Amino acid sequence: MTDVSINHFTFHYPDSDVKVLNDINITFKSHHFSLLSGPSGSGKSTLLYFIAGLYPHFSGIDAVGDIKFGDTNIKDIPRQDVSKSVAMMFQNPNQQFAMDTVIHEMTFVLENLRIEPAKMKDIITHALEFCDIQKLRSRVINTLSGGEKQKVALACIVAMDPQVTVLDEPFASIDPGSRVDLINKLKILQEKHGKTIILADHDLTSYQNLVDEFYYLDPDTHKISLLDGERAEHFFKNFESTQTINKKVAIPSGDENAIIKINDFKLLPHHSLLLKLAHFDFYKQKTTLITGANGIGKSTLFNALTKLLPYEGTIAFDGKDIKKIRPLPYAKHVTLLFQDAENQFLNITVKEELDLSLANRTNTDYSQADVDDMLNKLDMAGKDDRIVYSLSEGQKKKLQIIEMLIMNPPVLLMDEPFKGLDYHSLEVVVGFLNRAKHDFHQTQIVISHQLSGLDTLIDYHATFKNQNLAYQEVIK
Repeated sequence: MTDVSINHFTFHYPDSDVKVLNDINITFKSHHFSLLSGPSGSGKSTLLYFIAGLYPHFSGIDAVGDIKFGDTNIKDIPRQDVSKSVAMMFQNPNQQFAMDTVIHEMTFVLENLRIEPAKMKDIITHALEFCDIQKLRSRVINTLSGGEKQKVALACIVAMDPQVTVLDEPFASIDPGSRVDLINKLKILQEKHGKTIILADHDLTSYQNLVDEFYYLDPDTHKISLLDGERAEHFFKNFESTQTINKKVAIPSGDENAIIKINDFKLLPHHSLLLKLAHFDFYKQKTTLITGANGIGKSTLFNALTKLLPYEGTIAFDGKDIKKIRPLPYAKHVTLLFQDAENQFLNITVKEELDLSLANRTNTDYSQADVDDMLNKLDMAGKDDRIVYSLSEGQKKKLQIIEMLIMNPPVLLMDEPFKGLDYHSLEVVVGFLNRAKHDFHQTQIVISHQLSGLDTLIDYHATFKNQNLAYQEVIK
């Protein structure tokens, strides 16, 4: 039995007087499933990094107070032994992996734990079967979808078999069915295998009847409190009220202006057919939502639309075959917001990133006052000197979206643009996107598992299923 106790724990970044965590005193109980919630950027990830032993080792910035596993301070556990006690699953799965394929990654994990080679095969097979991803065993990790990567990350943790597992908003890239399945698997690890689960998330979907304790990190006081049953019920009900979407949208009649036309199209990466279309159009100054399960090819389609992957057939932009348009001019007209915000960054600090977007934009629709307003509304003001890689995943996503809006391309493709955003921030971003569409005539195509809060944004809805893309009326 090993409780994780946080005692008089305070942390702030050297360039700021604001305490990210302010005199935290809580205990995550052994063999319990604990949920930690709070807005994006409120400090949840920071606390988990300290519990997992990643901070201060990799940050160089220490905190006041201590974290204990039972009676042992984590600082007294030898570095090579920390992973035997605690493992972490990141919000961004790309930060999790060091090797090229799934089997190589899992072997590498076990080698670091000094597991006997003769035992590795059975351990890996069990972990893959537990997560229902046996078919991914030999896949190259960089070819997997975000949701598939998260399942691989969980399989690695199952193979490691730590007593404590901390998870940082691990389901942001996962379709609803996979989300429920993975949450249930965590519950099995807790109940049947005696594991301690500490999970941070601002999305409260599917947790209410599974978690043992609900903790809340207040963004104003920077303190964490354990919610009693009545207050927890209040949080769950308030969240549920924001999650309903059952909207009917029009199906394009064909008489509107199409900006992207797809004909006789096949998408066959690695000689596996993902999508086959006789004809499909995306329409000017409309926001089209694309939905579908993880791993079926939605992001791969975006890579084809932006000339990052080969395809068969024809893609025409504004009446011209994109194969006949040079890459740089085309990229200024059809721009991709990557699922992983870090892949969009080229500089070190927030200000340098914003200045780069301002310097390279092809129009001046957004003034400096507009940029300052967006930063203020997304609680990103005053972070000019922050290193972009030190931001929370939600803050990275906010910065990425502001940068893409500054560039203001005619067509903006967005791959999971709401990942890591709390509901208030999502509402603010939806307002920004609506302005870009209505005031600056932008065309938007969005891949998203997050549906709630998008009622006012979505004009058309296309489902990606059975190697086909088709418009439908209902979003739910």
